[in-house]
Amino acid sequence: MQWAGLVPAGAAVLDLATGSGRNALHFAARGHRVTAVDIDLSRLPEAEGVERLQADLENGHPWPLGDRRFGGVVVTKYLHRPLMPDLLEAIEPGGVLLYETFMDGNQRFGRPSRPEHLLNDGELLELVRGKFSVIAYEARLIGEPHMAMVQRIAARRL
Repeated sequence: MQWAGLVPAGAAVLDLATGSGRNALHFAARGHRVTAVDIDLSRLPEAEGVERLQADLENGHPWPLGDRRFGGVVVTKYLHRPLMPDLLEAIEPGGVLLYETFMDGNQRFGRPSRPEHLLNDGELLELVRGKFSVIAYEARLIGEPHMAMVQRIAARRL
């Protein structure tokens, strides 16, 4: 939420692995056209300005959004590394990536704890290197809503 204002006004936004749609609804309320993608859309309420796209992102099928481009992409509490090239390519020049998920070290606090679901130290920085300008980055312990190790990045595509 703190970096939502970085997304260009009126830009299309992708909320990947939307869950209950907290971010999708927030961006729609700010006037963005939002595409909310998840394997299960039952927790996402119908809302004006929000396109719902049900897709299994981990089934090995092609990227479900084709060559669509977005001025903002938001991902929280989700990591599936094979999607990263398509995800980054879906951000148009000048568009913003807002990404937050769990990192190595989270094992001591519970789930997720498997390496394939945890970012390595500095991994988000490496993903955007040379393609994005980093606006903000954190790798830290958080206490709310529960103890967890997370990485967060806000970056603008060059």
